[in-house]
Amino acid sequence: MKKVVKNINELVQVEEGTARKRMVAGKDQSALPTVKDAWLLIEDGKIADFGKMEDYPAEIENNGDIEKIDSTGRMVFPTWCDSHTHLVFPGSREIEYIDKIKGLSYEEIAKRGGGILNSAKRLHETGEEELMQAAYNRIEECVSYGTGAIEIKSGYGLTVEDELKMLRVVKQLKGMTPVTLKATFLGAHAIPKEYKGKSDQYVDLIINEMLPRVAEEELADYVDVFCDRGFFSVPQTERILEASAKYGLVPKLHANELDYTGGIQVGVKYKALSVDHLEYTGDEEIESLKDSGTMPTILPGAAFFLNLAYAPAREMIDAGLPVAMASDFNPGSSPSGNMQFILSMGSIAYRLLPEEGINAITLNSAYAMGVEGSLGTIAKGKKANFFITHEIPTYAYMPYAYGSNKVETVYINGDKQ
Repeated sequence: MKKVVKNINELVQVEEGTARKRMVAGKDQSALPTVKDAWLLIEDGKIADFGKMEDYPAEIENNGDIEKIDSTGRMVFPTWCDSHTHLVFPGSREIEYIDKIKGLSYEEIAKRGGGILNSAKRLHETGEEELMQAAYNRIEECVSYGTGAIEIKSGYGLTVEDELKMLRVVKQLKGMTPVTLKATFLGAHAIPKEYKGKSDQYVDLIINEMLPRVAEEELADYVDVFCDRGFFSVPQTERILEASAKYGLVPKLHANELDYTGGIQVGVKYKALSVDHLEYTGDEEIESLKDSGTMPTILPGAAFFLNLAYAPAREMIDAGLPVAMASDFNPGSSPSGNMQFILSMGSIAYRLLPEEGINAITLNSAYAMGVEGSLGTIAKGKKANFFITHEIPTYAYMPYAYGSNKVETVYINGDKQ
């Protein structure tokens, strides 16, 4: 059935005409096209048309077969795209949170068997059905805050069968929810205990056993490596990316969260779709990213939760780069998929203008997960993934009011959730 949302106070992040932007960068990231006093027509799960109420076609209003949705005083946004999550996990890690409060660092907790290795142990003991139901519930919660597309990584398996188990869960989730999901193989998330001191052998396992199975079952859209101090080196990362290329897996890298390690540069070298975290980014890294096609993606939730230095997002944009933001939803370093909070953090901690932040979690984050052609903006022919807000005065209120849920109703593929 056709639907029309009318009397929209402001329709945010619109693209008119037929030209489509893949991303926005530099000064352009502060431009946010909107239509005030607007209407939006939905047909067959896609955006069919939109415009100003003064041009609202009478034939739409007079057609009894078209559902009318009155949004007086409310705004409409495209749903957020969360391009970096780990939301298939076996349970919370609040005990480690207490250790963190007591002063232990992320790396110290990991060395004690906590962190990723803790989740890996628990995941091994958890069945697919339990993992799937828990992840499905997390997706539903993310949707309630306005998210309509999510990238999900493996990486808590760290064995052949457990990595496959995670990715099979994501594949099943794709058939259970209308939310757009992308799967990323992250076997190189941490070095298992049994490979301590012989990490090259674990890389061999990833290349010779994990990757062929992942490719054979068509379980992943992308490949990722945690290229950072204490995890995987640049040479190890290059080995994995070269092997992944044989299976057509495009990289998305964890890079420079803990130090200047060359992760950003290796991501650019191998044409990564995105490089994520980026707390340690200097002039050399910024220069390498210019005109690269690789999306710098910051993860405010993890930096906030771990008390890390914040990535220089302001400097990146001022240098002409694009910036995306994602939640990094995971049990150890960012236990939230609330993208409204991420948007607020963009302004509070990274000094992004509301327009820059909204672009960072819509169009640019859509690019960072390879769905900018169908999501990220309000444009004719794109998926009808949008949300209607409660009554709010301006779109700047979205990052400003960081403690409340401003989303009233979410539509995915044109259907109310």
